[in-house]
Amino acid sequence: MKAVRVHSYGKRPSVDEVPDPRVTGPLDVLVEVGAAGLCRTDLHIVEGQWAEKSGVQLPYVIGHENAGWVREVGSAVSNVAPGDTVILHPLVTCGLCRPCRAGDDVHCENSKFPGIDTDGGMAEYLVTNARAVVKLADGLEPAAVAALADAGLTAYHAVRKAVPLLYPGTTCVVIGAGGLGHIGVQCLLAMTATRVVVVDPSEGARNLATQLGAHEVFADTSELHDSAHVVLDFVGEQGAEKEGLACTRRAGSYFVIGYGGSIDIPTIDLISTERNIIGNLVGSYNDLAELMTLAAQGSVKLHTRTYPLAAVNEAMDDLEAGRLQGRGILVP
Repeated sequence: MKAVRVHSYGKRPSVDEVPDPRVTGPLDVLVEVGAAGLCRTDLHIVEGQWAEKSGVQLPYVIGHENAGWVREVGSAVSNVAPGDTVILHPLVTCGLCRPCRAGDDVHCENSKFPGIDTDGGMAEYLVTNARAVVKLADGLEPAAVAALADAGLTAYHAVRKAVPLLYPGTTCVVIGAGGLGHIGVQCLLAMTATRVVVVDPSEGARNLATQLGAHEVFADTSELHDSAHVVLDFVGEQGAEKEGLACTRRAGSYFVIGYGGSIDIPTIDLISTERNIIGNLVGSYNDLAELMTLAAQGSVKLHTRTYPLAAVNEAMDDLEAGRLQGRGILVP
């Protein structure tokens, strides 16, 4: 099969011919990839930012936002069958450790993360397990939802955590209305009664946020300091982290979703104002199933641009240069 593989850090990946993956375990599920989302994390992987954390051996196949069709299942799989259309939770989890049994499978003690620490889905086929597959409702196609497997899931997870803080009359500032942020805006509008304020220097992103229903949009945060009950920072670098924290009011909460930067704040400032800093990883299986319900209802829609698998580096160039609005989707 054809697959996008990283051979060395600092160099763009190549499209290679590699052996097809096979079903070997009783809970394995072989999926024909219908679409794979391109994430800024893929750029960070190529740059080498994840090398130490993942410990993955090169070369390997990237791609952690995947949807497609079940083609083969292991002997113990009962929740899906060949022919089903599915989206894949990004983690392959064990189901037996304490976090899994508590429904917190994103912190599974024995997980694999295809596309991060093992071969991923920017390929024609991918093997995952029965715990990772969510059957799609009729009418949902892989290319329309693939990026919801990580970008959408991460945005939904952060919003779901923030929901108890976003009662009517509150303000939520969203920093970045790009690939993750535009999903977060839709989740906020679908799940809360908060006033949604979007900050993005891109006029196109601000226009998109307005079309999606954001109550106000700004090019920067200069008018928003000390105003927000919650800040959702989908950028997390290049100064956004400093500005995001500055936008929180006393007892406000700053949710870090994008990454790459750092936070430096005197501890006395945290205790004297009771501000909170909350980290966010991808969501759980249940989060993904709930997000697919919103997608089936039409409450959350991805804005995408599709590329053939062979054009992966063109897509990466567009993402890196800011030419890509919404999410890039690779179609094998």
